[in-house]
Amino acid sequence: MLTKGDDFPIHQTSEPIAYSGTDRNFYDRYFFNGQGPNGEDFFALALGVYPHLNIADASFCIVRDGVQTCLHASRWLMMERMDIAVGPISIEVLEPLKRLKLIIDAPEQSLKAELVFTGRAFPVEEPRFIRRSGPRAVMDYTRLTQNGAWTGWIDLDGRRSSVDGFMGTRDRSWGVRPVGARDPQELVPPQPPQFYWIWAPANFPTGSFFFHSNDDAAGLPWNRRAVWARNGAGASGLHEVDAAAIAIEWKTGTRHARRAVVSLRDERGGREIIYEPDYEFYMLGLGYGHPKWGHGLAHGALAVEREDLELSKVDARAAQHLHVQAVCKVTYRSDTGGTEEVGRGVLEQLVIGPHAPSGFAETLDFAK
Repeated sequence: MLTKGDDFPIHQTSEPIAYSGTDRNFYDRYFFNGQGPNGEDFFALALGVYPHLNIADASFCIVRDGVQTCLHASRWLMMERMDIAVGPISIEVLEPLKRLKLIIDAPEQSLKAELVFTGRAFPVEEPRFIRRSGPRAVMDYTRLTQNGAWTGWIDLDGRRSSVDGFMGTRDRSWGVRPVGARDPQELVPPQPPQFYWIWAPANFPTGSFFFHSNDDAAGLPWNRRAVWARNGAGASGLHEVDAAAIAIEWKTGTRHARRAVVSLRDERGGREIIYEPDYEFYMLGLGYGHPKWGHGLAHGALAVEREDLELSKVDARAAQHLHVQAVCKVTYRSDTGGTEEVGRGVLEQLVIGPHAPSGFAETLDFAK
Protein backbone atom coordinates (compact mmCIF):
# COMPACT_ATOMS: atom_id res chain seq x y z
CA MET A 1 0.00 0.00 0.00
CA LEU A 2 1.92 3.02 -1.29
CA THR A 3 0.94 6.56 -0.30
CA LYS A 4 2.35 10.08 -0.79
CA GLY A 5 4.68 9.71 2.18
CA ASP A 6 6.59 6.94 0.45
CA ASP A 7 8.16 9.49 -1.91
CA PHE A 8 9.95 11.16 1.03
CA PRO A 9 13.03 9.79 2.85
CA ILE A 10 11.21 9.41 6.17
CA HIS A 11 10.74 5.63 6.50
CA GLN A 12 11.52 4.16 9.92
CA THR A 13 11.04 0.49 9.01
CA SER A 14 11.10 -1.66 5.88
CA GLU A 15 7.33 -1.18 5.47
CA PRO A 16 5.45 1.57 3.60
CA ILE A 17 4.55 4.73 5.55
CA ALA A 18 0.90 3.59 5.75
CA TYR A 19 1.89 1.05 8.41
CA SER A 20 3.02 2.06 11.92
CA GLY A 21 4.22 -1.11 13.55
CA THR A 22 1.57 -3.51 14.81
CA ASP A 23 -0.19 -1.73 17.70
CA ARG A 24 -3.75 -0.72 16.79
CA ASN A 25 -3.51 2.20 19.25
CA PHE A 26 -0.75 4.02 17.36
CA TYR A 27 -1.60 7.70 16.83
CA ASP A 28 -0.02 10.90 15.47
CA ARG A 29 -1.42 14.23 16.72
CA TYR A 30 -1.14 18.01 16.42
CA PHE A 31 -2.26 20.33 19.21
CA PHE A 32 -2.36 24.16 19.32
CA ASN A 33 -3.69 26.83 21.67
CA GLY A 34 -3.63 30.63 21.79
CA GLN A 35 -4.93 33.48 23.92
CA GLY A 36 -5.03 37.25 24.01
CA PRO A 37 -3.03 39.41 26.44
CA ASN A 38 -5.73 39.04 29.08
CA GLY A 39 -6.88 35.52 28.21
CA GLU A 40 -9.60 36.66 25.82
CA ASP A 41 -10.72 34.58 22.80
CA PHE A 42 -8.81 31.49 23.93
CA PHE A 43 -8.74 28.99 21.08
CA ALA A 44 -7.39 25.49 20.57
CA LEU A 45 -7.11 22.86 17.86
CA ALA A 46 -6.32 19.15 17.86
CA LEU A 47 -5.93 16.91 14.81
CA GLY A 48 -5.16 13.21 15.13
CA VAL A 49 -4.36 10.42 12.72
CA TYR A 50 -4.92 6.76 13.68
CA PRO A 51 -3.26 4.67 10.94
CA HIS A 52 -4.46 1.24 12.11
CA LEU A 53 -8.02 2.44 12.67
CA ASN A 54 -7.91 4.17 9.24
CA ILE A 55 -9.48 7.28 10.80
CA ALA A 56 -8.49 10.95 11.16
CA ASP A 57 -10.33 13.43 13.37
CA ALA A 58 -10.01 17.05 14.42
CA SER A 59 -11.64 19.69 16.60
CA PHE A 60 -11.34 23.46 16.83
CA CYS A 61 -12.65 25.49 19.79
CA ILE A 62 -12.90 29.13 20.76
CA VAL A 63 -14.03 30.59 24.08
CA ARG A 64 -15.88 33.87 23.66
CA ASP A 65 -18.29 35.63 26.02
CA GLY A 66 -18.44 32.67 28.39
CA VAL A 67 -19.25 30.08 25.71
CA GLN A 68 -16.88 27.41 24.42
CA THR A 69 -17.80 26.77 20.79
CA CYS A 70 -16.46 23.48 19.43
CA LEU A 71 -16.24 22.27 15.84
CA HIS A 72 -15.80 18.49 15.53
CA ALA A 73 -14.89 16.56 12.38
CA SER A 74 -14.02 12.96 11.55
CA ARG A 75 -13.27 11.10 8.30
CA TRP A 76 -11.91 7.89 6.93
CA LEU A 77 -8.15 8.18 6.53
CA MET A 78 -7.96 5.91 3.48
CA MET A 79 -4.38 5.13 4.62
CA GLU A 80 -3.15 8.53 3.34
CA ARG A 81 -1.30 10.30 6.16
CA MET A 82 0.10 13.24 4.16
CA ASP A 83 -3.31 14.93 3.80
CA ILE A 84 -3.45 16.96 7.02
CA ALA A 85 -7.12 17.90 6.78
CA VAL A 86 -10.38 16.64 8.25
CA GLY A 87 -13.39 18.21 6.57
CA PRO A 88 -13.33 21.95 7.33
CA ILE A 89 -10.19 21.78 9.54
CA SER A 90 -6.72 21.69 7.97
CA ILE A 91 -3.07 22.31 8.85
CA GLU A 92 -0.22 23.46 6.62
CA VAL A 93 3.43 23.07 7.67
CA LEU A 94 5.00 26.24 6.28
CA GLU A 95 8.45 25.75 7.83
CA PRO A 96 9.07 22.56 9.82
CA LEU A 97 9.62 23.13 13.56
CA LYS A 98 8.92 26.87 13.10
CA ARG A 99 5.77 28.04 11.24
CA LEU A 100 2.41 26.33 10.74
CA LYS A 101 -0.93 27.52 9.42
CA LEU A 102 -4.41 26.51 10.60
CA ILE A 103 -7.42 26.91 8.32
CA ILE A 104 -11.03 26.56 9.46
CA ASP A 105 -13.69 26.79 6.76
CA ALA A 106 -17.06 25.74 8.15
CA PRO A 107 -19.68 28.20 6.84
CA GLU A 108 -22.54 25.85 7.73
CA GLN A 109 -21.39 25.99 11.35
CA SER A 110 -20.69 29.76 11.15
CA LEU A 111 -17.00 29.34 11.93
CA LYS A 112 -13.98 30.35 9.85
CA ALA A 113 -10.35 31.13 10.71
CA GLU A 114 -6.89 31.60 9.24
CA LEU A 115 -4.15 31.43 11.86
CA VAL A 116 -0.36 31.32 11.56
CA PHE A 117 1.83 30.10 14.42
CA THR A 118 5.51 31.16 14.58
CA GLY A 119 7.74 29.47 17.14
CA ARG A 120 9.69 31.65 19.59
CA ALA A 121 12.52 29.12 20.07
CA PHE A 122 13.45 25.60 19.06
CA PRO A 123 10.89 22.99 20.26
CA VAL A 124 11.40 21.09 23.49
CA GLU A 125 11.51 17.29 23.27
CA GLU A 126 9.79 15.91 26.35
CA PRO A 127 11.09 12.63 27.82
CA ARG A 128 9.54 9.53 26.29
CA PHE A 129 6.34 8.55 28.10
CA ILE A 130 6.05 4.84 28.86
CA ARG A 131 3.40 3.57 31.26
CA ARG A 132 2.21 0.02 31.81
CA SER A 133 -0.81 -1.38 33.59
CA GLY A 134 0.33 -4.84 34.59
CA PRO A 135 1.70 -6.42 31.40
CA ARG A 136 -0.11 -4.03 29.06
CA ALA A 137 1.57 -0.92 27.62
CA VAL A 138 -1.05 1.79 28.04
CA MET A 139 1.16 4.65 26.84
CA ASP A 140 4.37 4.78 24.84
CA TYR A 141 4.82 8.09 23.07
CA THR A 142 7.00 11.14 22.46
CA ARG A 143 5.95 14.81 22.46
CA LEU A 144 7.57 18.01 21.24
CA THR A 145 6.34 21.31 22.66
CA GLN A 146 6.89 24.84 21.36
CA ASN A 147 5.65 28.28 22.39
CA GLY A 148 4.93 30.87 19.76
CA ALA A 149 3.13 33.96 18.51
CA TRP A 150 -0.04 34.07 16.42
CA THR A 151 -1.26 36.18 13.52
CA GLY A 152 -4.55 35.92 11.67
CA TRP A 153 -8.25 36.03 12.46
CA ILE A 154 -11.25 34.05 13.70
CA ASP A 155 -14.82 34.61 12.47
CA LEU A 156 -17.52 33.16 14.72
CA ASP A 157 -21.21 33.80 13.95
CA GLY A 158 -20.28 36.73 11.69
CA ARG A 159 -18.05 38.44 14.27
CA ARG A 160 -14.44 38.56 13.10
CA SER A 161 -11.57 39.31 15.48
CA SER A 162 -7.81 39.50 15.00
CA VAL A 163 -5.39 37.27 16.90
CA ASP A 164 -2.33 39.36 16.04
CA GLY A 165 -0.25 39.58 19.18
CA PHE A 166 -1.77 36.44 20.75
CA MET A 167 0.65 33.95 22.33
CA GLY A 168 0.26 30.23 22.76
CA THR A 169 1.67 26.74 22.58
CA ARG A 170 1.69 23.86 20.15
CA ASP A 171 2.70 20.25 20.52
CA ARG A 172 3.18 17.19 18.35
CA SER A 173 2.94 13.75 19.85
CA TRP A 174 3.08 10.27 18.37
CA GLY A 175 3.15 6.73 19.65
CA VAL A 176 0.67 4.59 21.58
CA ARG A 177 -2.25 5.77 23.70
CA PRO A 178 -5.78 4.39 24.13
CA VAL A 179 -7.74 5.46 21.04
CA GLY A 180 -10.92 4.36 19.31
CA ALA A 181 -13.40 1.98 20.91
CA ARG A 182 -12.59 0.74 24.40
CA ASP A 183 -11.00 -2.71 24.67
CA PRO A 184 -13.89 -5.09 25.54
CA GLN A 185 -11.60 -7.32 27.62
CA GLU A 186 -10.41 -5.51 30.73
CA LEU A 187 -7.02 -6.24 32.25
CA VAL A 188 -6.98 -8.81 35.06
CA PRO A 189 -6.76 -8.65 37.95
CA PRO A 190 -8.74 -5.38 38.01
CA GLN A 191 -6.74 -2.30 38.93
CA PRO A 192 -8.28 0.97 40.16
CA PRO A 193 -7.53 3.91 37.85
CA GLN A 194 -4.81 6.38 38.79
CA PHE A 195 -3.50 9.19 36.58
CA TYR A 196 -2.04 12.54 37.57
CA TRP A 197 -1.09 14.89 34.74
CA ILE A 198 -0.02 18.53 34.85
CA TRP A 199 1.21 20.36 31.74
CA ALA A 200 2.03 24.05 32.16
CA PRO A 201 3.67 25.95 29.28
CA ALA A 202 3.91 29.72 29.77
CA ASN A 203 4.92 32.67 27.59
CA PHE A 204 6.87 35.57 29.11
CA PRO A 205 8.19 38.71 27.36
CA THR A 206 11.78 37.40 27.27
CA GLY A 207 11.15 33.71 26.71
CA SER A 208 9.21 30.53 27.43
CA PHE A 209 8.83 28.16 30.34
CA PHE A 210 7.77 24.52 30.09
CA PHE A 211 6.80 22.19 32.92
CA HIS A 212 4.98 18.89 33.08
CA SER A 213 4.58 16.10 35.62
CA ASN A 214 3.09 12.62 35.74
CA ASP A 215 2.88 11.44 39.37
CA ASP A 216 1.99 8.11 40.93
CA ALA A 217 -0.50 7.77 43.78
CA ALA A 218 2.15 8.63 46.38
CA GLY A 219 3.00 11.83 44.52
CA LEU A 220 6.31 10.60 43.12
CA PRO A 221 6.90 11.77 39.55
CA TRP A 222 7.54 9.11 36.92
CA ASN A 223 7.89 11.68 34.13
CA ARG A 224 8.72 15.33 34.91
CA ARG A 225 10.66 18.08 33.18
CA ALA A 226 11.19 21.84 33.52
CA VAL A 227 12.83 23.88 30.74
CA TRP A 228 13.56 27.54 30.03
CA ALA A 229 13.87 28.75 26.42
CA ARG A 230 14.94 32.32 25.76
CA ASN A 231 13.50 33.97 22.67
CA GLY A 232 15.35 32.71 19.61
CA ALA A 233 17.11 29.87 21.44
CA GLY A 234 18.28 26.97 19.33
CA ALA A 235 18.34 23.32 20.33
CA SER A 236 21.51 23.83 22.37
CA GLY A 237 20.14 26.95 24.09
CA LEU A 238 17.37 25.23 26.06
CA HIS A 239 18.04 25.27 29.82
CA GLU A 240 16.75 22.28 31.79
CA VAL A 241 16.18 22.52 35.55
CA ASP A 242 16.39 19.19 37.39
CA ALA A 243 15.16 20.38 40.79
CA ALA A 244 11.52 21.21 40.03
CA ALA A 245 8.43 20.76 42.18
CA ILE A 246 4.79 21.84 42.04
CA ALA A 247 2.29 22.72 44.78
CA ILE A 248 -1.41 23.10 43.91
CA GLU A 249 -4.29 24.62 45.84
CA TRP A 250 -7.45 22.87 44.67
CA LYS A 251 -10.89 24.46 44.44
CA THR A 252 -13.18 23.05 47.09
CA GLY A 253 -15.46 20.35 45.74
CA THR A 254 -13.49 19.85 42.51
CA ARG A 255 -10.27 18.48 41.04
CA HIS A 256 -9.45 21.80 39.39
CA ALA A 257 -6.70 24.14 40.59
CA ARG A 258 -7.33 27.45 42.31
CA ARG A 259 -3.62 28.29 42.18
CA ALA A 260 -0.36 26.51 41.45
CA VAL A 261 3.29 27.26 42.13
CA VAL A 262 6.21 25.58 40.35
CA SER A 263 9.43 25.90 42.37
CA LEU A 264 12.85 25.67 40.72
CA ARG A 265 16.38 25.58 42.10
CA ASP A 266 19.72 25.30 40.32
CA GLU A 267 23.04 27.15 40.02
CA ARG A 268 21.07 30.30 39.14
CA GLY A 269 19.25 30.25 42.46
CA GLY A 270 15.60 29.72 43.31
CA ARG A 271 12.60 30.78 41.26
CA GLU A 272 8.85 30.49 41.45
CA ILE A 273 6.37 30.38 38.59
CA ILE A 274 2.88 31.19 39.87
CA TYR A 275 -0.24 30.17 37.93
CA GLU A 276 -3.49 32.04 38.64
CA PRO A 277 -6.41 30.63 36.60
CA ASP A 278 -8.98 32.95 35.04
CA TYR A 279 -11.27 30.16 33.80
CA GLU A 280 -11.21 26.56 32.57
CA PHE A 281 -11.15 25.41 28.96
CA TYR A 282 -12.67 21.92 28.75
CA MET A 283 -10.52 19.48 26.77
CA LEU A 284 -13.70 17.55 26.03
CA GLY A 285 -14.17 20.12 23.25
CA LEU A 286 -11.09 18.71 21.50
CA GLY A 287 -12.27 15.12 21.82
CA TYR A 288 -10.45 14.21 25.06
CA GLY A 289 -12.92 12.00 26.92
CA HIS A 290 -15.84 13.08 24.74
CA PRO A 291 -18.62 10.42 24.78
CA LYS A 292 -19.36 10.97 21.07
CA TRP A 293 -16.29 12.67 19.55
CA GLY A 294 -13.60 10.76 21.44
CA HIS A 295 -10.31 10.28 19.60
CA GLY A 296 -10.38 7.64 16.88
CA LEU A 297 -14.08 6.79 17.09
CA ALA A 298 -15.77 5.99 13.76
CA HIS A 299 -18.37 8.38 12.33
CA GLY A 300 -18.44 7.31 8.70
CA ALA A 301 -16.70 8.69 5.61
CA LEU A 302 -17.09 12.29 6.87
CA ALA A 303 -18.97 13.85 9.75
CA VAL A 304 -18.97 17.45 11.03
CA GLU A 305 -20.80 18.95 14.01
CA ARG A 306 -20.84 22.12 16.09
CA GLU A 307 -21.25 22.06 19.86
CA ASP A 308 -21.62 25.01 22.28
CA LEU A 309 -20.77 24.74 25.97
CA GLU A 310 -21.95 27.50 28.31
CA LEU A 311 -19.08 27.49 30.80
CA SER A 312 -21.11 28.67 33.78
CA LYS A 313 -23.39 25.62 33.43
CA VAL A 314 -20.72 22.93 33.03
CA ASP A 315 -20.62 20.41 35.90
CA ALA A 316 -16.93 20.46 36.85
CA ARG A 317 -17.38 17.30 38.94
CA ALA A 318 -18.48 15.13 36.01
CA ALA A 319 -15.81 12.68 34.89
CA GLN A 320 -15.76 13.97 31.30
CA HIS A 321 -15.04 17.49 32.61
CA LEU A 322 -12.04 16.66 34.79
CA HIS A 323 -9.59 17.29 31.95
CA VAL A 324 -9.07 21.04 31.54
CA GLN A 325 -6.60 23.67 30.53
CA ALA A 326 -6.94 26.55 32.98
CA VAL A 327 -6.27 29.83 31.18
CA CYS A 328 -3.81 31.63 33.46
CA LYS A 329 -1.98 34.75 34.36
CA VAL A 330 1.54 33.48 35.10
CA THR A 331 4.14 35.31 37.19
CA TYR A 332 7.87 34.53 37.32
CA ARG A 333 9.77 35.56 40.46
CA SER A 334 13.44 35.13 41.30
CA ASP A 335 14.84 35.08 44.83
CA THR A 336 18.08 36.65 43.57
CA GLY A 337 17.57 40.28 42.72
CA GLY A 338 13.79 40.35 42.83
CA THR A 339 13.33 39.81 39.07
CA GLU A 340 9.68 39.52 38.05
CA GLU A 341 7.96 38.93 34.71
CA VAL A 342 4.24 38.52 34.01
CA GLY A 343 2.99 36.39 31.15
CA ARG A 344 0.22 34.07 30.05
CA GLY A 345 -0.07 30.31 29.91
CA VAL A 346 -2.19 27.29 30.66
CA LEU A 347 -2.31 24.82 33.53
CA GLU A 348 -3.54 21.56 32.05
CA GLN A 349 -4.91 19.15 34.65
CA LEU A 350 -6.21 15.59 34.56
CA VAL A 351 -6.25 13.96 37.97
CA ILE A 352 -8.00 10.61 38.42
CA GLY A 353 -7.64 8.33 41.41
CA PRO A 354 -5.44 8.76 44.49
CA HIS A 355 -2.75 11.44 44.82
CA ALA A 356 -1.45 11.76 48.37
CA PRO A 357 -0.02 15.33 48.19
CA SER A 358 -3.39 16.57 46.92
CA GLY A 359 -5.38 14.72 49.58
CA PHE A 360 -7.17 12.54 47.02
CA ALA A 361 -7.67 8.97 48.24
CA GLU A 362 -10.32 7.52 45.94
CA THR A 363 -11.09 7.31 42.24
CA LEU A 364 -13.14 10.49 42.28
CA ASP A 365 -13.20 12.24 45.63
CA PHE A 366 -12.86 16.01 45.66
CA ALA A 367 -10.88 18.73 47.40
CA LYS A 368 -12.14 19.66 50.84
